Amino acid sequence: MASGEGRGLYLPEDAPWVVHADLGTLVGGVRALLMQALHPGSLAGVRTHSRYKDDPLGRLAGTIRWLTITTFASHEALATEASRVNRMHDRVKGQYETSSGESRGYRAADPDLLRWVHIAFMDSFLRSHQIFSTQPIPGGADAYVRLWSKSVEPLGLTDVPMNEKELLTWLDHYRGELAVNDDTRDVIQWLRNPPLPIAARPVYALLFQSALASLPPEHRELIGLKSLPLSVLKPITRTLLKSIRLGIGPENPLVDVAKSRLQRAGLAL
Repeated sequence: MASGEGRGLYLPEDAPWVVHADLGTLVGGVRALLMQALHPGSLAGVRTHSRYKDDPLGRLAGTIRWLTITTFASHEALATEASRVNRMHDRVKGQYETSSGESRGYRAADPDLLRWVHIAFMDSFLRSHQIFSTQPIPGGADAYVRLWSKSVEPLGLTDVPMNEKELLTWLDHYRGELAVNDDTRDVIQWLRNPPLPIAARPVYALLFQSALASLPPEHRELIGLKSLPLSVLKPITRTLLKSIRLGIGPENPLVDVAKSRLQRAGLAL
């Protein structure tokens, strides 16, 4: 966050910065992984080329790294990270079975798969913030979607939603490509019960339930798991996230370092 000079893609008053600095991302991250697992192509990439079972924290750290650098770091740091991700994507390729049973080749760099991963993250962090955070989004949902679209340009992806209506249209476009098979159920079961310390499991169980309940009805139907009503989960999860914030204090090291970099450049108070 400290490397480079000047600004990156976003400033503290921009919608992606506000959303991604909020603890609603704890729900959004789980929700995004559930959505990604529903596409056989992105699922094949995770199962074949990811170490999510052997090194779950390492897999999670890689995802967090991309999100934080893209949101809070300088243009120079983002260029370095995008180059790393592009090299990694070049190695991720294989075959998967589509929802209609057809065998299809894939590459992680395929625009269609990149777009699904992008909108899964976008929709998940947006909806989780809308439901579980009390902090308003500057410019609303349209601003978040439009600004976050810049995050995938360094990966070569430009045909993406630019407002909330287009996001919903793209989600509907992918509906026929989503499917649940034994591999999907295996990943979802792992997401439901990851190898966490006993003390952390009740907290994670609530985050998982909230992520599941906030999914579109057609996605929940595909997954086939029941959740508590969102009307019940919303106040409980909001209280949990507020308690976590109070427990760790107002400091956010990543955000604080990013703001210091902007202050040195005269771009933030």
